[in-house]
Amino acid sequence: MCAARLSVWASPLTKRRRSVTSPSTPPDPSVPLDSQPKDGARSQPPPPNGETGQWVSTEKGEHLKGRRVRDTAPEVTLRRALHRLGFRFRLHRRVAPRCTADFVLPKHRIAVFVDGCFWHGCPEHGAREFRGPNAPRWAEKIRTNQTRDRRNNAAARESGWVVVRIWECEIRKDLEAAAHRVAELTRAETTAPRPHPSDHP
Repeated sequence: MCAARLSVWASPLTKRRRSVTSPSTPPDPSVPLDSQPKDGARSQPPPPNGETGQWVSTEKGEHLKGRRVRDTAPEVTLRRALHRLGFRFRLHRRVAPRCTADFVLPKHRIAVFVDGCFWHGCPEHGAREFRGPNAPRWAEKIRTNQTRDRRNNAAARESGWVVVRIWECEIRKDLEAAAHRVAELTRAETTAPRPHPSDHP
């Protein structure tokens, strides 16, 4: 008798709970959940000419997901070479407002930036042109990175740091030469690092 009463009273609650949790419109499995319209909201038509204003996922761009922004392979390789030469450094030190070097030699006030050829527009190995649906965004991304590099160079120098930028390809081509370029700055009375393409407009 008690079990029967419980089943009678439980059934309306169960139905009410199901009605609350069940969506009024079944989700479309082909559309990401965060892109589906909410209940009662109207889906907006796509912009003309296929312009979405967002990055378009492509097969060729999959390898860029989850990439390192710190402690990249060229950066770690250069640090190890300098360590073998007897230098000690600090990692990811802020040398100016909104400017963090990859590592610094604080005793000599040297700020080192290791620039990826693709991301910073290496004149030898950077992309000549971009293709595909994200071409305008990639071009703008690289220009933004180069603008930030020039701003960081100026800010770090104004704060009393000697700025040295080394391309990823320099490290891969001749690690010892790249390491000695940094080492020479510690011994020079007048530090004049080799101009970096990102220093120029």
